[in-house]
Amino acid sequence: MSDDPAPVASRPPGPVRFDDTAVAFASKSDAELRKARWLFRMMGNSTIVDIGSHFTRLALQLGLPVKGLVRQTIYAQFCGGEDLGETVSTVEHLAKSGVSTILDYGVEAKESEEEFERNLEEQVAAIRFAHEHASVPYISCKVTGYAPFSLLEALNKRPPGTPEEEAGLARLRRRLDQICEAAASRDVAVYFDAEESWIQDTIDREVHRLMEAWNTERAVVFNTVQLYRHDRLEFLKHAVEEAATAGTVYGVKLVRGAYMEKERDRAKARGEQSPIHRDKASVDRDFDEALLFCLERLDQVAFCCATHNEASTRLLVEETARRGIPLDHPHIHFAQLFGMSDHISFNLAAAGYNASKYLPYGPVREVVPYLIRRAEENRSIGGQLSRELRLIEEEISRRGGR
Repeated sequence: MSDDPAPVASRPPGPVRFDDTAVAFASKSDAELRKARWLFRMMGNSTIVDIGSHFTRLALQLGLPVKGLVRQTIYAQFCGGEDLGETVSTVEHLAKSGVSTILDYGVEAKESEEEFERNLEEQVAAIRFAHEHASVPYISCKVTGYAPFSLLEALNKRPPGTPEEEAGLARLRRRLDQICEAAASRDVAVYFDAEESWIQDTIDREVHRLMEAWNTERAVVFNTVQLYRHDRLEFLKHAVEEAATAGTVYGVKLVRGAYMEKERDRAKARGEQSPIHRDKASVDRDFDEALLFCLERLDQVAFCCATHNEASTRLLVEETARRGIPLDHPHIHFAQLFGMSDHISFNLAAAGYNASKYLPYGPVREVVPYLIRRAEENRSIGGQLSRELRLIEEEISRRGGR
């Protein structure tokens, strides 16, 4: 087998086939496919993931020379580079297949004012980068990158109660305002991530404030709604009503969600009701209802269907066709994580839809917590891993390899 990339496959806009591996992996060389197959096999082994996660954390804490190994394996699969310059080749590679990029500075939340300011500088730099690259219309942002977690948690329960909290909130708002002003002036959109339920009300209030300021003509600011929470569908409906009253465009990224085990464990330890749905069927039902709710309000809602679930993706594709909505409607976007579900992203793009990859970047050492979560989450979703492996193996076989 050749190690050169296969010719880029394409077809006229039309029905999407998620089993078309020629399109899904057209940009991957044979060597890259074999490497991905090996990696997903490793991630499917619980023992290897547990030992590898523990060893990687410990080795980096002790300064052991494992950065190169991490960079060449899981980092290369799920990240775009250590800085913005290193993401250029990946961004351009995706763009050749019609897939846009959502840039995410993958460094985990810090706690000092100096670190918050550095995050702000990096976020504004990412916005300038996005403005210079037409295939990067969005950047991702975590509110925990700009204020102490303890402050966000306190504000989740009540208004600021001390001069220190008032000053902390003012600093947070200054940083968020600066990010949104930079984005609005450069025609870039900002996706604010959802986070833990015990700080989410704070995030929702701040994002609502930003929407009222910046979404008067188009969706610059997007909130994220995690539909694995049993209260989020009603939250979404109420938020859209509020936006209509305020005369703003409501921007939203719809996800099933993260932090599930963390949320359940905390609720159990505190003797509280879990905010998470009891079963997956309920999550799927709410996610699909949220999709249709947004689809019926395209004059007022801009939304991103951010999922690796084929059934939900197909539902949205079929409903846009049934309603005669243009494939590339500016208020409908799809997104999957870089390194996963290429069969969804690239086949959507080939059919004419707005498809994106969520591309984390940042220093290897700083992004390791994100990478470990990817490995642990994938390990816990057996169906996702087996599907990734099956499709990769089908494409290797189609090319005549093994």
